[in-house]
Formats: sequence, C-alpha cells, structure tokens
Amino acid sequence: MSGGLRAFFSRSIVWILLSIIAIYAVLALGFYPFSVKSMAYTQKNSPALFESESGVGMAYEDAVPGDPPEMPREDEALLSGLPEPLEFSKPRMLLYSAYTVKPGDTIGELAINFGLNQDTLLSLNNIRNSRLLQIGQALRIPNQDGIIYTVKTADTLGSIAERHGTSVLAIQTANELFSESIKAGSGLFLPGARLSQTDLQEINGDLFIWPARGYITSSYGYRPHPFTGVRHFHTGIDIGAPLGAPVKAAMAGRVTVATTNETNGNYVVITHHSGYRTLYAHLNIIRVKSGAYVKTGEHIGDVGSTGVSTGPHLHFTVYKNGVTINPKSLMN
Repeated sequence: MSGGLRAFFSRSIVWILLSIIAIYAVLALGFYPFSVKSMAYTQKNSPALFESESGVGMAYEDAVPGDPPEMPREDEALLSGLPEPLEFSKPRMLLYSAYTVKPGDTIGELAINFGLNQDTLLSLNNIRNSRLLQIGQALRIPNQDGIIYTVKTADTLGSIAERHGTSVLAIQTANELFSESIKAGSGLFLPGARLSQTDLQEINGDLFIWPARGYITSSYGYRPHPFTGVRHFHTGIDIGAPLGAPVKAAMAGRVTVATTNETNGNYVVITHHSGYRTLYAHLNIIRVKSGAYVKTGEHIGDVGSTGVSTGPHLHFTVYKNGVTINPKSLMN
C-alpha cells in the first residue's frame, strides 16, 4: 500500500472516531438532532403513526416527563359549538314502557336510571306522595321528559306552550293532535315541562319544617275525643313538647290571625302561597302580631296548654284551599 493511501485511510479512521465521540457527547448533554417532545405531541394527535405491531401505541403521558401544555386537537376544535343531533331535539310522539317497582327503589334513583327528571315520573304516574311508592307498583316510563297538564277553559295550545316553556308543535306531536283544538278537562303531555317547586316539595314531603321539637301524641284523622270519648275527626297533629318550648313558622307567610278562644286557647294562623294555611294552637305565649310577615323557622310563640288541652303540646293543622290535609305528608 502506498504512503498516500495509508495516509487517506488513517485520516478517515480519525474522522470516524471523532464523529462517534461527538455524537456521544451531544447525546450525553441532552441535545437531539430532532425534538422528542415534538414527536410525542405528534404521537398524541396522530396515534396511527406510532402504533406498534401489536396495535398499541406508546402512551403520551409516559413518553416524556415535563411535556409542554397540551395544544387543542383539531377534531375537538371542530366539534365545539355544534348543535345536538336532530333526533335528540326534534318533537317526538309520546311512547311508554312498563316498569315494576322493586325493593329499595326510589323515584330519585329510578329517574337517574331512566335518564328522566323526577317530575316526569311523578306526573306521568299521578304520584302524589313519593314516600308511598309500593313494591310491585307498575310505573309508566316515557321516552321523553315532560308532565301531564289538565286543560282549563280559557287555555289555548299557544298559551299552554308559552307558560310551560315548550312549543305548540312539540305538544301536537307528543299527543298526536291534528289541530290546535283542545277540550277543557282533557289531559295533555307537555314535552320538557317541569312541575312547580311547590308541587314537587308537596309530593316529596318537604314543603314544611316541623313547627316544634317533640313527638306526636295524637295523629291526623279519626280518634276518640280526649274528654268525651266520642269518636271525632282530629284535624291536625299534636306534638308533645315541654312548656315554653319555641314554636316556629312551618313555612314563610303572612300572619292572618293571632288571638285566643276557648277551644284553641292562644293560637296563630299563617297564610302561605299556593292556597296553604297553617294553624298553631294551645300556645302559652303568642310572639307575633296579625299582619306580620314571618320567615320559615321564625319564632312565633311558645308551647302551652291553653284552651281545651290535656297538657303542654302544640296542635298543628294544615289547610290546602280551605280543606285540612295530613301535615305529616308535607314535612321533612
């Protein structure tokens, strides 16, 4: 081999060794000829490019610690602001399936399981007290949310739709109506409508708070009179409590009566919204005046034994549109 050829090979070997050393030095110092972080971002957004032969790509979170903030994906940006699919929002005919109540079922849990509002199940099944759901009871499960509404004399489809936040077309479609003619007294399903807060509280039994802390000594309904023994209808509940214990307004309202008579002793009547009135009788002291507005839980008097009474207690009556109802069904 000539001296020139040997010199060429010697120089080549030196350059190769120097290149190898330089590459190792660059790698050791953390400088890469391409961006691994950029590659990881590309893998995140184009996983098909990084799938292994088994079909599973490298997890982005495990690829490179300390990744830069994630940039929005193009497909996510394109999806933002799109309306819901038409089949979810267009008016639909009302259809039902059947369900039999099982042990442990509650209206709240059933509503979640079927993807409906509680209002819908309560209204469609004419449930007036959700606490009295019975095992074996058959329920109608509709294919959409809404409530049953009883048409009144002056109603039109337009006025009903406006009041309940739905549309005339939705009502017609759900009820298979071929005109806007409706008859007073008939029932209509109103898609998407909700029960009033008062109706919902009434059905779920949490419209009123307990007016006094104690225990029930006499329930609502027929009983022997405590003095005469004659069977009569007891219009409220008696809550046994210590003399002087505070009596509170079961719901906010206006005091319409604050006086005394021979039967009730010292008593207070409060008028509430939605046709409700409450009576608090046999008070030791009245602490409000007629005409005053009281809040729920406000101190209105003290437990006593005035009037026709066998001992310290509060007689509590609830009226709905002038008719007594069982207070226990409305108290939480």
